[in-house]
Amino acid sequence: MTTTTVGRPRATGTARSPRVLAALTASEGRLYLREPANVFFGLFFPAVLLLGLGLLMPWADEPFSETDPVLSQVTAITGYTPIVLALAIGTVAYSTFPPTMGAYREKGVLRRLSTTPIPPSRLLVAQLLVNIGMLVVASGLAVAGGALVLDIGMPKDVGVTLLAFVVGAAASMSVGSLIAALAPTAGASTGAGMLVYMTSLFFAGVWFPLPLMPEVVQTISRFTPLGAASQALAAGWYEGRFPGIELLVLAVWTAVLVPLAARLFRWT
Repeated sequence: MTTTTVGRPRATGTARSPRVLAALTASEGRLYLREPANVFFGLFFPAVLLLGLGLLMPWADEPFSETDPVLSQVTAITGYTPIVLALAIGTVAYSTFPPTMGAYREKGVLRRLSTTPIPPSRLLVAQLLVNIGMLVVASGLAVAGGALVLDIGMPKDVGVTLLAFVVGAAASMSVGSLIAALAPTAGASTGAGMLVYMTSLFFAGVWFPLPLMPEVVQTISRFTPLGAASQALAAGWYEGRFPGIELLVLAVWTAVLVPLAARLFRWT
């Protein structure tokens, strides 16, 4: 995780100008890429997981479900692709973003930054931009790798899939922002983030595909940020339906947690 101090932007102009934010974002991006754990888990882990399952698991080319009329028409690895995208969202939102902000708070970076003309909020925005950028790259690598190597099927409804990805990422990042707002140290934010991460992976179907889980688990999953994102992505990817309930759940999570994180955020 990123634990070094923030580089001072070299750009000229007022501290609140877009150019300063761009310089700060570039600095945060370089710090992110210096951490091998961030690079592997944030950028390459989703692609490695999808390709590993597709190449090594004998069930990859079999139907996702023998009995379901929709899932029997897609291969297991295609059905698993939306789940991998949900994993990519959770990895960035819960395991890389909160620990970085916790480390900055623990080392006094936020306190020192508050004494400069640059508003500390610029650092938060820069961190969100870096992590969202990494998420987009990681998801692109996973989908491209799956299409080229495993011949996975593409989404039935691209628009719904992209909408589910954006709204799902916003909801999970809002959870990560709340952890980042409250955790006093890197250790505390890592512990809280990993607890949420592991629990969320279960409800997203990473450990066992959601369509094959009991109905009660699927229902609970629909009301969790990452579970709802996984189900919304699946709806756009191979079901071809509009996931109204899941998108509403994700929007509510975002609408509630973003203002709460902003209100509770501790700079010291």
